[in-house]
Amino acid sequence: MTDDLSAQFEQASKDVKALSKRPSDDDMLELYALYKQATDGDAGGKKPGMFDFVARAKFEAWEKVAGTSPEDAMKDYIKKVRGLGA
Repeated sequence: MTDDLSAQFEQASKDVKALSKRPSDDDMLELYALYKQATDGDAGGKKPGMFDFVARAKFEAWEKVAGTSPEDAMKDYIKKVRGLGA
């Protein structure tokens, strides 16, 4: 992982908080999944119960990007944030 990519990723994680408009729920889930994949790798642990809707949706979004390398997840995250207007 290059220092430049890490710096861009860190900047994107700051930029997303300064967006003029809140992203849609689907965009938020995608951002969450890519961030977690980039920082923690593949989803692990027990899947949240079906009545914990938010936590389960986040976990399932993260599971969808399993196998993506941290570098690719960072690139996808940066691209997504820029696409949202940051």
